[in-house]
Amino acid sequence: MSRDKILTAARQNKPALVPLPEMATFVFAANDLVTAFTASITKAGGAATVLGSLQELPAKIKEGWPDARRVADFIHGDSNTNASLLKEPALLDLVVLKGQLGVAENGAIWLTDKDCVERVLPFITQHLVLVIDEQTLVGNMHQAYGIMGKQNPDYGVFIAGPSKTADIEQSLVIGAHGPRSLQVFICT
Repeated sequence: MSRDKILTAARQNKPALVPLPEMATFVFAANDLVTAFTASITKAGGAATVLGSLQELPAKIKEGWPDARRVADFIHGDSNTNASLLKEPALLDLVVLKGQLGVAENGAIWLTDKDCVERVLPFITQHLVLVIDEQTLVGNMHQAYGIMGKQNPDYGVFIAGPSKTADIEQSLVIGAHGPRSLQVFICT
């Protein structure tokens, strides 16, 4: 049977198209998304802190990681310094990135390839700081996908907590394969 005969037979036996089912609406019950998000990220091994403004961030970074020498801050940092640091990303002590949205039900933060600068950055650094705006918090993944569905990034990732594993004797190890810590700053 030739290729054309096979394709013709397949086209003739295609089922009729049917409409997609209606999607149920799932409502997130918490009234305070910041509190719910903070509780979720804490359960995942990370931490969240509310900032009054983005201007407080450099001081918080110095306070939280006083020994960090190689800090790639893509919010307040110098672009030349960041470019220099990206030549050896495996040596980074701290990376600061801005996330697009946070999900209260699980503490996940959405980043696209543009937010990550280099796809490896959120995963290769010793410590990761993510900054999100309070207005971008959503209750659940259904709401997050409703926003993300309007985007068309080449790459995107949800990050919820630092790297961890419990492969060996079901003993939880934080920082096993990637960042040893995740700090989220929520700007109000």
